[in-house]
Amino acid sequence: LGVTGALALDGEQLYKSKTCAACHGKDGASPMMPVYPKIAGQNAAYAVQQMQDIKSGARANGNSAAMKGVMHLVNDEEIAAIAEWLATLE
Repeated sequence: LGVTGALALDGEQLYKSKTCAACHGKDGASPMMPVYPKIAGQNAAYAVQQMQDIKSGARANGNSAAMKGVMHLVNDEEIAAIAEWLATLE
């Protein structure tokens, strides 16, 4: 048995390397601007859906335009790993 998919990926490392921390803060709880959401502790399934919707263009409200520009950097497995890591935070 091997570890595959999102389990093999390091969500914390991806969060940092895929530029998430630039806007949401290094801990997901200290965004650079008050209008950006605190995402630490967010439900993983919800976070995945929001990231996928922003990436696909299904969600284009609020500040999602700022995020749309970087979503090409992450694939579905990486999105899942980042969401799972965020869910572990407080």
